[in-house]
Amino acid sequence: HVQLVESGGGLVQPGGSLRLSCAASGLTSSRYCMGWFRQAPGKEREGVAAIDSDGSTTYADSVKGRFTISQDNGKNIVYLQMNSLKAEDSAMYYCSADRMGVDSGGNCGGSEFGYRGQGTQVTVSS
Repeated sequence: HVQLVESGGGLVQPGGSLRLSCAASGLTSSRYCMGWFRQAPGKEREGVAAIDSDGSTTYADSVKGRFTISQDNGKNIVYLQMNSLKAEDSAMYYCSADRMGVDSGGNCGGSEFGYRGQGTQVTVSS
């Protein structure tokens, strides 16, 4: 049984930083990708960043240069360091995992074998 638990969201001023964490359990293969996607009210879900089992990373154009995804393999934790936050980054952020790996669109978790957590809210506002 795969479980993903996110933490680290909150309220931050524009230009500030937050680090999200996702603790994964139940992953039976080392070939899982892990990633983050977000969804704001009234908007479509957007893939933010992903890290594949070989350590390669992908980012949405909207966050390149500001967000960094990393993974502590020994603890099955994936992080999303978010710097220079903008109001448009406000959303519910979800952690994802998928044994099919990162898809052709650079996202993780979209296959029938994908999992996602319950989400953590990020609000960027002054």
